[in-house]
Amino acid sequence: MSRPRRVHVVGAGLAGLSASLLLAERGVGVVLHEAAPQAGGRCRSYLDATLGCRIDNGNHLLIAGNHAAMGYLRRTGAADTLIGPEEAAYAFLDLADGERWTLRPNAGRLPWWLFRPQRRVAGTRPLDYLRALGLARAGAEEVVTDRLDRRSLVFRRLWQPLAVAALNTEAEAGSAVLLARLLRESFGAGGAACRPLVPREGLSESLVEPALRRLRGLGAELRLGSRLRAIEFAGGRAAELAFDAGGESLAADEAVILAVTAPVAARLVPDLVVPDAFRAIVNAHFRLAAPTGAPLFVGLIGGTAEWVFRKPGVLSVTISAADRLIDLPAEALAARLWPEVRRAYDLGSAELPPWQIVKEKRATFAATPAQQRRRPPAATRWPNLMLAGDFTDTGLPATIEGAIRSGDAAAARLLEPRRGGYTSAAASSPAALPGR
Repeated sequence: MSRPRRVHVVGAGLAGLSASLLLAERGVGVVLHEAAPQAGGRCRSYLDATLGCRIDNGNHLLIAGNHAAMGYLRRTGAADTLIGPEEAAYAFLDLADGERWTLRPNAGRLPWWLFRPQRRVAGTRPLDYLRALGLARAGAEEVVTDRLDRRSLVFRRLWQPLAVAALNTEAEAGSAVLLARLLRESFGAGGAACRPLVPREGLSESLVEPALRRLRGLGAELRLGSRLRAIEFAGGRAAELAFDAGGESLAADEAVILAVTAPVAARLVPDLVVPDAFRAIVNAHFRLAAPTGAPLFVGLIGGTAEWVFRKPGVLSVTISAADRLIDLPAEALAARLWPEVRRAYDLGSAELPPWQIVKEKRATFAATPAQQRRRPPAATRWPNLMLAGDFTDTGLPATIEGAIRSGDAAAARLLEPRRGGYTSAAASSPAALPGR
């Protein structure tokens, strides 16, 4: 198929937004469909009635080396909406003994920080980190604990929390290959690439609303509440899209990008193999401001909470690979998490403030070797139908960086079909760490 005149992008999450943006910037007509009444998918902000303020539907952390995500933000004019420390800095607290430390990789690729005790994880030695190089030799079927010693202190205090957060899969089942890629493109790229960044206000203000404004300025059409029910195929191509509101016939010079979840893609596309095992994420939001000067986030070791984020007027907890907690009552979770949040930010005996628990039972695909084999490429056997989404074979787990890269990949395949790949700014981009 030659370059299309118009593309229907189905799904206005980050994958669909990034694909739409690239196409519209290249002069292709874009119609962006979203089944929900708002864009953003699993990465957005909303007004929570219980707390009486806006919160994010999940806690996400970018790093400065996320080249696809950073390029997306620059193209939408939102790069200055992120905040973070001047250098890579990750604050931790071990709840078992109360010990605190801040991991501070140096900016360059030569890791001299390993030889500075004040920059390392408390209680670790330089050799402990060098043993992680064995991940680079991991085979496709190996899991994280096949290559990293689960009995070591550095595993408990660093590798395990990073692996669980980045893969949203327990270390005993998570793909060692995916973790190796993450570490190579973050810590392996030097501390400058690891500098953490979060939205100053919220996910929508940084990642969704600026993109929608840019798309409207480029003439793209946004259709909210537009649910795709089926795709009709004829003559070796996608021929018609059946939406709730009616059918949309596809001309010979029109194409489709499906930027939907894996289960929806499998329902719409015949014989499509996609990941079919998932992991949960639990987020807890507490209506209380952190002390002035407190870190943007704190990693907690040995508790239920894993990462606590400081947001405007709210302290937010993320627990990844949280299937063990998904059926607990919200009241029990809030009571269990609040003492850990108090310790993270030195809040003394502060009473439990207003709270909200958000559970995502199928938040991401399980980043296991078996599920990795089920991830489809961007291209399908129909030349005018592409796939996007963090479940596609981006080489990364389900992260913001992976979602944006997938959208760029799908759009670029339509723009330059003969190249068999894409050459956008997303190529060879590192993954987000540690958030989703």
